[in-house]
Amino acid sequence: MSRISERFAELQALHRPGLIPFITAGDPLPEATVAIMHALVEAGADLIELGVPFSDPMADGPVIQHANERALAKGVGLGQILDWVREFRRCDTQTPVVLMGYLNPVEIRGVERFAAEAVEAGVDGVLLVDCPVEEIATAQPLRAAGLDQIFLAAPTTDEMRLQQVCAAAQGFLYYVSFAGITGAAHLSTDAVRERVTALRQRARTPLAVGFGVKDAATAATIAEFADAVVIGSALVDTLAGGVDAADAVQRAKAFLAPIRAALDALTAGHAA
Repeated sequence: MSRISERFAELQALHRPGLIPFITAGDPLPEATVAIMHALVEAGADLIELGVPFSDPMADGPVIQHANERALAKGVGLGQILDWVREFRRCDTQTPVVLMGYLNPVEIRGVERFAAEAVEAGVDGVLLVDCPVEEIATAQPLRAAGLDQIFLAAPTTDEMRLQQVCAAAQGFLYYVSFAGITGAAHLSTDAVRERVTALRQRARTPLAVGFGVKDAATAATIAEFADAVVIGSALVDTLAGGVDAADAVQRAKAFLAPIRAALDALTAGHAA
């Protein structure tokens, strides 16, 4: 089992909803990235999505777009990000790390080279937004090296393609809660519930829901029917104001802790 699969098995055994925070590597401060990752785990993160900065993040809204721009302006690239994962692994060998981004930086580095380096650094999975299931051969070296390839499914995904995605997904399936970019405001949890419930009948992996999850109340509602909740733009926006590493760490903990508490309260309520 991969570290991601092991973590979801643990969560299932504990009847605990997974909490997956997303941050953009290198933002707000490159020197704070590893400390923020540890702070998120301390505040209750079960997995971490680490965004790889890219100049044209087509699936992301303004908040994450600006975070990408800030990180790129500071020279953040894949090599440095892999070094940060290595540093994170010196103290944390359990929390799964997924790199989320776009295919271009991986292809520039070389898919085979990136795969080997990512596994050596301690990366567990990759989610490449612009490498859909139809292009799975492109990412085969990643899968062959032992990285879980995470796929996206959306409300607009048709039945035939959904079958392909469910069959190919590894680690977990990331359900995009609405047709749009990250951080948008229009999230109908009733519609998401209906779609995720239907997806459960065919998915072979756990289901995580993201895009538009902004606070503890929404996260708890999603956790009623999903295996995990992904929260990104609201966290990235909170971190953006960090003036130094200590401030960024405090912002990360203060943001995530109430969400973890809401999910734990949900678990406790079901147990009662």
